[in-house]
Amino acid sequence: MDYKVILIIFLAYTLLLFFITWLTSRRANNESYFIGNRKSPWFVVAYGMIGASLSGVTYMSVPGMVEQHSFSYFMVVLGFFVGYQIIAFVLLPLYYRLNLTSIYTYLDKRFGNTSYKTGSLLFIISRLLGASMRMFLVVLILQNFLFNDIGIPFAVTATIFILLVLIYTFQGGIKTIIWTDTLQTTFMLGALVYTLFAIASQLDLSIGGLFSTIADSEYSTIINCDYNSKDHWLKQFLSGIFITVTMTGLDQEMMQKNLSCKNIRDAQKNMVSFSFIVVGVTLLFLALGAALYIYTDTMNIQRPALADDLFATVSFKYLPPLAGFVFFIGLISAAYPSADGAVTSLTTAFSIDILKIEKYKSEKLKKRIRLIVHFSFAAVLLGLIIFFNFINDRSIIDKLFTIAGYTYGPLLGLYAFGLYTKRKIKDSLVFIPVIIAPIFCYILANNSKSWFNGYQIGFELIIINGLITIIGLLLLSTKEKLDFKEVK
Repeated sequence: MDYKVILIIFLAYTLLLFFITWLTSRRANNESYFIGNRKSPWFVVAYGMIGASLSGVTYMSVPGMVEQHSFSYFMVVLGFFVGYQIIAFVLLPLYYRLNLTSIYTYLDKRFGNTSYKTGSLLFIISRLLGASMRMFLVVLILQNFLFNDIGIPFAVTATIFILLVLIYTFQGGIKTIIWTDTLQTTFMLGALVYTLFAIASQLDLSIGGLFSTIADSEYSTIINCDYNSKDHWLKQFLSGIFITVTMTGLDQEMMQKNLSCKNIRDAQKNMVSFSFIVVGVTLLFLALGAALYIYTDTMNIQRPALADDLFATVSFKYLPPLAGFVFFIGLISAAYPSADGAVTSLTTAFSIDILKIEKYKSEKLKKRIRLIVHFSFAAVLLGLIIFFNFINDRSIIDKLFTIAGYTYGPLLGLYAFGLYTKRKIKDSLVFIPVIIAPIFCYILANNSKSWFNGYQIGFELIIINGLITIIGLLLLSTKEKLDFKEVK
């Protein structure tokens, strides 16, 4: 596809986002930015969360993983479904009952100030690394397919991307993101569906025939019974539950959108309906992956070295020209939610949890502080994106992305201990198990195959991480029991 066409698509899509921003951010205030004035329609939140939860990495990685892992990831997705019910009926009632803006305020009420700030910092570190990695991959594709042809260097491309995100989020915050995510989800799903139809047409199949071919292929295997494998079905299912509870239910970015609903009933309807939708959408992405591999097998097309590049390569080089257009729209639609949600949630967590912005009476001062934090986090994310490009080592970047996931385990341990025990802890020492647990898990994950007779630890590592944190908290706990009236 000609770079001029890509540039026009990019600019037109961005202008559409700005128009939605203008509509939604008028008369916005701090409450609009943080919780959308608690007026977000639950069905809009549920639909928009699809784009936010899948992101640009999922858009490219889930189809790419099918060759090596078949449909075994679907067991993780079924675990996600159970995890979403736990969020809907255990965590959301807690957050609404305590009237939280930052979900980590619960840790202050349950344990104390050190635990509170530790939980928030765990999120900030996780989100900075994870979001910058996701943005880097998208900016890299923009660079390779568009800005290299114009002669613009990577650092300028990254700056343009971050500036665009800043412009449409700094005023309306979560109130704007609720609606822009809806637009982005629509285009991302449109790209998914169109590509499936395009591949079916190229293979002289109906869409039903394509799905039948996928079902009969080696790629559609869901159940893996090899206990030593990372893809064992029970490991995948249980891990999916805890991954969802931690990386959605204990994540400020995802919960901030739920907390913008009018009341707890709407928030629960949002989460339950979303849980059904995300199962179906992820299954379609897996089907797309199988379709891409069947297509390349049938047409004798050489696959790219990196599986993540398969979707882009086939769309731009082998399918009809419209496929490249649709892929690009879908990609930037998946990319923006990762960026806008990250900046907004990081700003919320830091402003409320670290700076205690609510102690100030002046709304103008609150807004000034919030804007400074907002722009500062955007600058940090920009710096990380440029750093990833500078080191130019995919294995190192992947490790940093993996490390970001380790920090969610201690959050799981903190919340589980707080919700299901009555014991108090030595709050000032809480950082000890929080640091030890991820380090231990990292060592364990890298040596499990040799230590445990071929057993490979997969996604279940987050469960182990949480358990180690709980053990550490038990060692720090006292016999004095908590009066639950304030926090439960």
